[in-house]
Amino acid sequence: MPDSDATTSVRGSAHAVPGPDHAAPRHNGAMPDQDLSATAKQPAAASEAEAAPVATGDAPSTPSPATTSDVVLPNPATPGSEIELKLLVDPDQLADFNDAAVITAHARNKGTRKHLKSVYYDTPERTLWRNGLSLRVRQSGARFVQTVKAQRSNDPLRRGEWEASVPSLAPDLALATPLIPEELRGELQAAALETVFIAQVHRHTRLIELPSGTVEIAFDHGALTASERSAPVSEIELELKSGSPAAIYEIALRLSEHGRLRPSIRSKSARGYDLAADRPPGAEKPRKLHLDPAVSLDETFASILRGCFHHLLQAMPSAEDGRNPEGVHQLRVSLRRLRAALHLMQPVGTNGKLTSLLTDARWLAQSLSAARDWDVFLTATLPAIAEGCPTIAGFDTLRELAEKQRNLGYRKLRHALADRRCATFILGLGEWIETRGWRADVTPETLGQLAEPAIGFAGHILSERHQKVLKRGRHFKALPAEERHRVRLALKKLRYSVDFLLPFYAERKSTKKYSEKLADLQEELGHYNDMAVTAGLLSGLDLTSTDGAIAAAAIAGWQAHAMLGVEAPLRQAWRNFAKSATPWSDDTET
Repeated sequence: MPDSDATTSVRGSAHAVPGPDHAAPRHNGAMPDQDLSATAKQPAAASEAEAAPVATGDAPSTPSPATTSDVVLPNPATPGSEIELKLLVDPDQLADFNDAAVITAHARNKGTRKHLKSVYYDTPERTLWRNGLSLRVRQSGARFVQTVKAQRSNDPLRRGEWEASVPSLAPDLALATPLIPEELRGELQAAALETVFIAQVHRHTRLIELPSGTVEIAFDHGALTASERSAPVSEIELELKSGSPAAIYEIALRLSEHGRLRPSIRSKSARGYDLAADRPPGAEKPRKLHLDPAVSLDETFASILRGCFHHLLQAMPSAEDGRNPEGVHQLRVSLRRLRAALHLMQPVGTNGKLTSLLTDARWLAQSLSAARDWDVFLTATLPAIAEGCPTIAGFDTLRELAEKQRNLGYRKLRHALADRRCATFILGLGEWIETRGWRADVTPETLGQLAEPAIGFAGHILSERHQKVLKRGRHFKALPAEERHRVRLALKKLRYSVDFLLPFYAERKSTKKYSEKLADLQEELGHYNDMAVTAGLLSGLDLTSTDGAIAAAAIAGWQAHAMLGVEAPLRQAWRNFAKSATPWSDDTET
């Protein structure tokens, strides 16, 4: 199934830009030389900093702009902002969605049709893309519009966009220059721009009016082309024109009842650049939170969940593609983080939707665990041990058997991602975040707690989970393997809570040390789990009458021997963690 943009173009008042015979670019109010990724500003908000992407190829599949480390989440109610969601649909089913009940019952008219041709430009070194920007010129009839986009923001449905009219499909770099960070201008002026790829799209747009809001729905079909390669475009775009963002999710969920679809935040530009470079989609690590101690608990929940939602959507294309093992890894991490975030909210109040989201997240995580476990075995465990045991036969046989199991794991993963349950889960999660659904059916006392600064809640949760780890790890030296596994599970729960809530204490000296000691202990305990996972994988293979059984025995012996050297550093990591100062209870620091 093809991928698509999931963007919000933020436009404000026009500012004059040098260049005769051209219209001034429309943008979100940021003056030239400002960070183009900052789509809106609001005080005392929680935001996320960019994490370095994990990708393959000569350039990052998703750009890692140097200018987006302090992006602030935009407010959906900010004047001038727009909210969009795009849904991926199989090409042979796209037209059928015009007959969906929600459209036939609420469409204002039969809509309009356009043919859009967009040419994306960059330097041979991909200067713009490497710095989180894209430059395109789009033709619609006799009109040509040049657009500069900031490819990254912390909200999965919002992205900076600046437009200006131009006379042809040729780019006007002078017109775009004032919107590009000053440090990039010299490099751009010194290198000639070239075509990266072309998007040819036929678009049918209609207006849908619901009591909750008016939404423009666009059906896009066409193709991306880069040299001799091409990829189909087949998607539905929902753009809020007025009313509540809940209208978008209401329509998307009702469309999901009509046929198979999937939300995505992978832009056409990301797809086109990957197509031109012939590389798989990239997969990023989760972005780090920056939390103001004055922010409310309600806003903290929204920021944490939005980050989890973004991470989940961003990882899906790479996981489905399967060529980059980091994709399924980051998808599993995103689901673990989401489940941890939902569990974090339970002390405030549990409703039916939260329970349902937890159930669906667990189902999807179980659907991809085999693919990830075999990825690790084939890319890390087996190659390392085979290299260390060159005289032992059977590793090639074992590799062939493992490859078959990995293929089965990815088949199961792709089946789950294509399942209607997956689309309903993701759209339901987005609606729940956008509408702050955790406020539903709660007491006035709970609403009051949500309005209070979150730092008090953070200290209580972190203290409780830290103490639980210490309790399970009492007399750690003498604990058997199964009890140490229980310590590891409690530690993992604490680790996710730390990722979410420790940013409240970012200014304290003990924060960094505590995080490092927690990470060290988790890594050491992870060795036990790695060995158990490998044993489980090997036990499921049919190794009878093959030399693969010899290789499997060698792997088991190698790991058992390696565990002899783990005990001393593991005990030391426990001691370091157990005596570490906790930032939330360190009143000597400010």
